[in-house]
Order: sequence, then structure tokens, then C-alpha cells
Amino acid sequence: AEVTRVAREVGTEGKLGGQAEVADVSGTWQRLTESVNRLAGNLTTQVRAIAQVATAVTEGDLTRQITVDASGEVAELKDNINAMISNLKETTRANQEQDWLKTNLARVSALMQGQHDLDALAQLIMSELAPLVAAQQGAFYLTRTGDDGRRYLEHTAGYGCPPDSDSPQRFAFGESLVGQAAVDRRSILVDDAPPDYIRIGSGLGDSAPAQVAIVPVLFEGSVLGVLELAGIHPFGAAHLDLLDRLKESIGVEVNTIVVNSRTEALLAESQHLASELQARSEQLQHQQDELQRSNTELEEKATLLASRNNDIELKNIEIEQARQELEERARQLSDASAYKSEFLANMSHELRTPLNSVLILAKLLADNMDGNLTPQQVDLARTVHQAGSDLLQLINDVLDLSKVEAGQMHLLPEDVEIGEVSRSLDSMYRPVAAEKGLDFKIVVSPSLPPSVRTDRSRLEQIVRNLLSNAVKFTDRGSVELRIRPAQPTEVTSGSLRRARQRVVFSVRDTGIGIPADKLSLIFEAFQQVDGTTVRKYGGTGLGLSISRELTDLLGGELQVRSEPGQGSTFSLYLPTEPIEEAPARGPAPAEVEGAATEPVDAGTMDAEAVDARTVDAEPVDAGRVEPPPLPRVPTDAETSFDVSAEGIDPPLRSTELINQDTQPHLQRSAQPAQRGSLQFHSEKVLVVDDDERSVQAMKVLLEQHGLQVVQADSALSALTELRKHADVVIVLMDVMMPQLDGNETIRMIREMPRYRDLTIIAVTAKAMKGDREQSISAGATEYLTKPVDADRLLDLLSEHLPAGMGAEAD
Repeated sequence: AEVTRVAREVGTEGKLGGQAEVADVSGTWQRLTESVNRLAGNLTTQVRAIAQVATAVTEGDLTRQITVDASGEVAELKDNINAMISNLKETTRANQEQDWLKTNLARVSALMQGQHDLDALAQLIMSELAPLVAAQQGAFYLTRTGDDGRRYLEHTAGYGCPPDSDSPQRFAFGESLVGQAAVDRRSILVDDAPPDYIRIGSGLGDSAPAQVAIVPVLFEGSVLGVLELAGIHPFGAAHLDLLDRLKESIGVEVNTIVVNSRTEALLAESQHLASELQARSEQLQHQQDELQRSNTELEEKATLLASRNNDIELKNIEIEQARQELEERARQLSDASAYKSEFLANMSHELRTPLNSVLILAKLLADNMDGNLTPQQVDLARTVHQAGSDLLQLINDVLDLSKVEAGQMHLLPEDVEIGEVSRSLDSMYRPVAAEKGLDFKIVVSPSLPPSVRTDRSRLEQIVRNLLSNAVKFTDRGSVELRIRPAQPTEVTSGSLRRARQRVVFSVRDTGIGIPADKLSLIFEAFQQVDGTTVRKYGGTGLGLSISRELTDLLGGELQVRSEPGQGSTFSLYLPTEPIEEAPARGPAPAEVEGAATEPVDAGTMDAEAVDARTVDAEPVDAGRVEPPPLPRVPTDAETSFDVSAEGIDPPLRSTELINQDTQPHLQRSAQPAQRGSLQFHSEKVLVVDDDERSVQAMKVLLEQHGLQVVQADSALSALTELRKHADVVIVLMDVMMPQLDGNETIRMIREMPRYRDLTIIAVTAKAMKGDREQSISAGATEYLTKPVDADRLLDLLSEHLPAGMGAEAD
């Protein structure tokens, strides 16, 4: 019965693993029972082994093989299944290589499109292609044509090449393997390169390459360049296939740029010839007009007396029309200012929201609290943070200019020691000048008063801008700042002449200078001496415009003298005491585009001997203006736009700096090393923001400092998370959110009895005047603007949470 049961389960019902258990048998029955059990066991082992491997293959695991012992048809079945798995694995690998190949072909081709510069295209190809094919060193040689008509290959871009490499920078066709690949128009592969062939190195060591690939760049059979790549491991078949397919695509892009350059050159020559022809035509036309005017001049004089009365009446009508037009234009300007202020506020929000994430994440990487980044990676993170800070400074410059134009810039006069200012500027700009190989000198006249009463931050802002321009536009020579008393005859402003004493800050350089026809433009906002897209020097054109406006607010005068190729001198004249009468504001004529002008005056003289009367060139006065026809009254939108709320905090006075000694959180702000190691005790913080980037950046920052983060992307989800997490101790609430804004959400939270004492910090990237008061009245404990300063945020958190100092990251 047991034998029959096992035979039925295994043979008929398909149940595996069964064994016949027959007691008290011997002889034939015992051997029969053992044979049936052995048959069932073998079948169970083989079938289950096949089933396990089949199941693994179904789930995507192609590394399994059937290893059970079998014979006959079962062994044949096992071998067939194993062969099927091997074929499937090879097919999958081939498909993956093809997908990789097609994807990267499309990606690299897309990156190359739209390039207009051969050098930039070559560097882009090396930066993208070398790591893609696992190469650690490479060079791109472009085909050039010499004066004698012979073509050669010139090194244009590299990857991983040492800066002091002794390798040749150009090859003739047929010279070395690079030139031979160009002659043969086919790729060359060098295996097992000798140790002294080249060295692939890093900061930790170097090694000889295992393989070198030299690939010609072709376009319709013509060689436009050669790629050379070396790797410490042999290139795979997919890598070589990618290089072979890309050489035609790269050739198309290189040829396109070459053809476009030739076309532009021909177009420029054609335009030049057309302009000469036009000039000659205009000259002839001018001569004809002169003859015509001579013929009609006598007739005009005869009718002049008769039409004089009519002209007077028409003039009166025109004057009335002009008055009405001026009134209408003033109204339009007022509306435009209101639209501009609202636009700047909205644009500030849109720019600061992504910038918030960039600055926070870059600072976290630069701090390297975990110590797992290389010095190079830390430097790169600092570079990203500095670039974001520069962008923030640009935003602040635009807002600063808007605030000055709206009449909302407030001064904080104090006694400013000239010696302290000069020492601060010397420590700031001497290293910068030395880095460019420039001589830098600050000369302070001994006859100066020890201090002047003015707004220190605005004074330093103007002088820093002038010095930055001088260093920026000076490639050789020197930059000099002279501070001396000024005579009344040196200035044109009546109020400045009547001042009891004046001081002048003169910044000279030996830079490129400014053409005479550009002196009337450089102080205008967004104007530059060279405003073309291929200009050598960058800049937004705001620096000198803001400096001119700030000079007016300080009751001073800004002048410039310049000689192209010799240098420039920018002079800031200020009274030693504030002038009671406010300087007239009007359309400024002569101004130098923000940071784009060239300061530096070649020649040196004693500070006491400098007198404006000894200079032949007539100074351009940035503050000399005619009275406007109608007064300019700031609109409501302009006066409500709070630039300081955007993160441009007014500078502290000297007395306010002293008061910092009594404020612990300000003391902590002066110790970035301690703040970087600040650690909390796993308290839970709710971050509410509809921008995922800001949430992610804030989450990484807070978690690195020992806090747990709960996130919500709307007001409703924030209330839900508060109910789920009763142990939330601080809420970071974004003010601008869809449907229900942050202020309304704060009010709803405060209506819940259990959250009346909860710390809530309002965060926003759009700050108008009064927004802070609205958030505080809604129930916010603190108020921050984006981009959020990580140090300031940690200071606020440490005021409301217990914190300790963690170990510094290496």
C-alpha cells in the first residue's frame, strides 16, 4: 500500500518528496520499497533543482545554472536549460550594450549642437567623451592650415593632461601616430604601451596606460581633427564602437562651425564694403543738399518776417502740447515704476527660491562635516557657493538701484576713521592686485582730518567698486588709491564748494582707459564701454550707476578722467560733514557703466601736490545735472518695496557693533567653526514648502546637525503632519504657497491650544515692506528671507533648542 501511495503521488498526482514507509519487510519487498523511494528522491531532487533555476531566470537572475547530477533525458534537459540561460544572458548583455551605445550617441550629439566656438566644442567633447569610454587621459587635435598652405594638427583641448606636459602641441600629417591616423583616415589602437610612453597621473600616483586609441575626425572623407584617448584598462568593444560612430558626428559639427566662421567673415567684409559705398553716397548727397540749401536760403529769408507772428503762435501751442505730454509721460513713468517694483519683487522670489537650495547644498558640501570629500571636491563646492553668492549680490545690486531710484535708500551717518578705512581696503585688494601681478598702493595725506562723518558702508561700497574696476581692467602696471583734502575749485557742485572741508578718494590705474565718446555712458545703468557679446570684460553695468546714485545721496561728486591705453582716474569728492541741503536728483548725463569702465591714470605725484587745476583734461562730473522739468515723486509701489527685507540689511553703526557683545546669538555668528559643528539632540522639525528643492536642501542641512525632518508641501499636509507627529518642536513655514499661504496656516496652527507656544519660523523669497510684521502678527516666532543663510538659521534654532558642539569634520 505504501509503495502504491508513493507511486500514485509521484507519478499521477505530481507530489514530490514522498517516501514509502513499510515496517517489518525484507527480501524482495524491502528492495522494492528502497527502489521506489530512491526513484522518488532522485526525481524530486532533479525537478526541484530545475524549478529553482527556472524561477530565478523568470525573476531576472541570469547567473544561475542547474548543477544537480542527472543522466539520460533529464541530463539532456538540464544541459538545454543551462544553454538557454547562457544564450539569454549573452543576448541581454548585447542589448544593454546597444542601448548604452545609442543613448550616448544621441546624448553627445545633442550636447554638440548649438556650439559656435571650435575650442569650446573640443573641450566639451573631451570632458564628455573621455569618462564615457573609461579613458583617464586624452587630447583633441584640430586641423589647421599654415601660411604656406600646409595642413597640420594642433593640440586644442585635453583631458587629464598635466599642465607642464612636454608632449608636442602640433603634428604634421604623417608625423607620429596622430599624423598617421590623419593620413590613413582610420583609427589606430595601441595595446600594451611601454611604461615610458605616457603617464596617467592623479594626486596619489601615476601609471602607464594599458591601451591607447587614436581616432580621426572625418567629414565627407576630409580629416578635420584627431582624438587620442588613453586608459589604464583596455577599451571595451562598445567603447570602440562608440568612438567609431562618433567620429563622423563630431566631423559634422566641426565642419559646421568652420563654415559658419567663414560665412561670418565674408559677411563682415561685405558689410564693410557696403558701408563705404553708403558713406560715399551720403557725401555726394550732402553736397547736393548744400547746393539746394544755398538756392532756397534767400527765399526763406524773404518769407521769414511774414511768418514770424505765426511762428510765435505755433510755439505757444507747441509749448502747451509739450506740457501736456510731459504730464502724461510723468504719469506713465509713475505707472512703469510701480510695475517695475512689483516685477522686481516677483522676480526676486523666483530667483531666490532655487538659489536657496543651491547655496545651502553647496555650503553643506563645502563644510564637509562627514569628512568624506576630497580637497578638490570641497574647493568645487566652495566655487559653487561663491558663484551663487555672486548671483545673490547681482540680485541685491538690482534691488539696491531700484531702492535708490525710488528714494527709499536711508543713510546711517557716523564718524568714519580714514586710517581704518584705508587699512581695510589695503587688506582686501592688495592680495587681489598681487595675484594679477599689479603694484598696489594707498597714499593717505597727513593733512587729512582723522575722520569724516558719513555713511561708512556706502562710502566703502563706492570705493570698493572703483578699486574692483581698476584691478579688473588693468592687466599690467599699478593701481593706486590716494586720499587727500580737496580744494573748492576741483568740484562743480555749489553745496560741495561751500562745505567747510572736502576729502577726495582718487583711484588711479594703468588699465585700458575709456574713449572720450564713452564717458557720457559709463555711469548709466546696464551700460558698458564694450557691450558686445564677445567683450573681454564681463559685468552687468550696475556698479558705477549705483556708485553715482550713492554719491549723490552722500552729498558728494564723482568725476572721471581717462586716456585710452593709458589708464583712468576716478575721484570721489565728499564733504567731511553732512551737507544740510539735499542734492538735486535728476537725469544723470555723464556716467560710466557699472563695473565695466577702465580706471587708472598713469603717472605718479605727491598726494599733497595733486590739484585739479593742473590737469588739462576736463573731468566728467557724474553728478552735474540740469534741474528736471517736473519733480519726481515715488509711487506707492516703489515706497512699499523694501529692499532691506530682500536680504540687503543696512550696515551696523560702530555703536551697534559694540552692542553685539551683549547678544549671545550674535557672538555665535562670529564663530563659523563652532557653528559648523553644532549638533542638536534628534528634535523633530516640520519643514513646509511647496518647492521640493528647498525642502531637500533644508532637510540635508538640518539632518547633518542632528535634527529629524518632517516635510509637507502644502498647508493642509502641514496640519496633517502636525497631527501625526505630536513631538514636532519647530516649524519652518514658507509664506508663499498655493491655495492657503503660510500666514493663514500659522493662524490656523495658533488656534489649536496645544500649538500656541510652538516655535514657528516664517520663510519667504518675496519680501515687501510690512511682510515681516504680517507674519509676526499671524503668530510667527521668527522671520527669515530666502536664500536662507545656514548660519543664521542654526543660530535661531540654537536659541530655541538645546544644542552641543560635535566633532569637527576633517
